[in-house]
Amino acid sequence: MTRVLSSPPSLAVDSRPRKRRSRSRVDLSGYAFLAPWMVGFVFLTVGPMLASLYLSFTDYKLLAPPRWIGLRNYEALLTDSRYQSAVMVTLKYVFLGVPAKLCFALLIAVVLKRSLRMTAVYRAVYYVPSLLGGSVAIAILWRQLFGQPGVVQQLLALVHIDTQGWLTSPSTALATLVILEVWQFGSPMIIFLAALRQIPQDLYDAASVDGAGRLRQFWSITVPMLTPIMFFNLILQMIGSFQAFTPSFVISGGSGGPVDSTLFYTLYLYIVGFGHLQMGYASAMAWVLLVGVAAITGVLFATARFWVYYGDE
Repeated sequence: MTRVLSSPPSLAVDSRPRKRRSRSRVDLSGYAFLAPWMVGFVFLTVGPMLASLYLSFTDYKLLAPPRWIGLRNYEALLTDSRYQSAVMVTLKYVFLGVPAKLCFALLIAVVLKRSLRMTAVYRAVYYVPSLLGGSVAIAILWRQLFGQPGVVQQLLALVHIDTQGWLTSPSTALATLVILEVWQFGSPMIIFLAALRQIPQDLYDAASVDGAGRLRQFWSITVPMLTPIMFFNLILQMIGSFQAFTPSFVISGGSGGPVDSTLFYTLYLYIVGFGHLQMGYASAMAWVLLVGVAAITGVLFATARFWVYYGDE
């Protein structure tokens, strides 16, 4: 009787440890590339924020150790008339400048959407103010244009229109800074232009067949389809406007004048912190600004469901 010898079982190679080692190397490489950002985020962002939160509860004059005083800095903000003036000026600047800027940006984007000659050149030219708007040079140029005597005042004098310097009058100084804010419409314009080109042309063709004119198409098709982009631009521009500093600092010479009419919140924070060396009080102002902007942003997000159209409803 012949015995049949069974062949030895094949040894299957387990590749799981090798895959784990390969995945671990990939993970380590990713963490290595992220490490500089993480270190910077912890030591340059989170660390200073926590330090300023602590200092907001202290009396810290920068040249002496901080002394714990609890909520006295926050209580002092309620009775600081100049602080309240800075809050009102900043709110006016934001709620006048941001809507006007977005409307103007949308208007230019609608015009540039059409097939015009040199459209790329126009886009680049219109975007330049956004690149330079936050610079000291543009603020100085604006002071030369609207100051006393300024180029605008001299041009108006040629047609026998006598005006005082726009930046030297409390009634027009803030409006001049709002115009500067609107002039920097390039960034939201580019975003609006990209969104306009994503709207299907079939919607406009169908509306034209139904007899809708251009204005009706704009309000019934363009505006609803652009509401997510409007919301996005609104959030970005609002936060940026609350942080505006350079125009007020340069144009007013760091004083917020005339008569505190251009005293932005950030400028007053700078004056308190680096002018009066009241770092504890300035830290409290910074945290109130952070909470205030977060609250306004939260309200916008809460109300967005009533007017932002995402196409899934």
